[in-house]
Amino acid sequence: MKRLIALVLLSAAVLAGCSTLDERQRGWIFQPSDRSWWRGEEAAQGMQDVWIEFQSKETDLPVKLHGLWSAHERLDSDPRAPVLLYLHGARFNVVGSAFRARRMQELGFSVLAVDYRGFGKSTNTLPSETLAYEDARAAWDWLAKQYPDRPRYIFGHSLGGAIAIDLAAQVPDEAGTLVEGTFTSIPDVVASYKWGWLPLGPLITQRFETVERVKKIGSPLLVVHGSEDRTIAPALGRQLFDAATGPKRFELVEGGSHHNTNAVGQPQYRAALAELFGMR
Repeated sequence: MKRLIALVLLSAAVLAGCSTLDERQRGWIFQPSDRSWWRGEEAAQGMQDVWIEFQSKETDLPVKLHGLWSAHERLDSDPRAPVLLYLHGARFNVVGSAFRARRMQELGFSVLAVDYRGFGKSTNTLPSETLAYEDARAAWDWLAKQYPDRPRYIFGHSLGGAIAIDLAAQVPDEAGTLVEGTFTSIPDVVASYKWGWLPLGPLITQRFETVERVKKIGSPLLVVHGSEDRTIAPALGRQLFDAATGPKRFELVEGGSHHNTNAVGQPQYRAALAELFGMR
């Protein structure tokens, strides 16, 4: 994400049209693609393809989202077995997040991981902040329809954490929200870099003002950050946690990077889920 935001800002000064600037930022921030993380295909083996179709209120066009579903062994036998919507970050498609989704499954969740528009097999169009929010809501509604009586959780990694928090602020029926390697806003991320003193904040169109939305979450919130995250500063994760007003917990995973905190911090995740959400 650091490189893409740098490209956004360095190009902003020379781009003439507002629409062009907005489109460039959308492309650079999301980096939509059908690329998968290393060994993602291996982790995705055995997951079920899911298709979510709806009519977009933002574009008035039909949308088809692709997702991967992985059911926990408790799902059929335990009426309180939790289900979780997994929202990934930039650059890699849902298959690239399969290994993280598997780890959430190991923690007790049945997991739906979904691609936004522009990623993988989902509708091929340039994503944006508002479109990603709409996609997340459509996936949430699908999950609620399929499992209306199960506790449903929202998880987001990196950029997906900002999308997760917006969703949690909008819906009334989430049992809890979890975010990892997430930030307060895109302008704050920019300001955290060594060239952040440049007055480029007003040029950012895809702002993801997560620090304001987190105040509206009514469910328990778990904020996880790696101490060695060089993409999103741990201080931003802490500030996001501090802004939340409901039940909450912050976990700093020592040695965790932007990419491996989910693996390194698995014991901390398990303890936090038990304490904050009552999961055993």
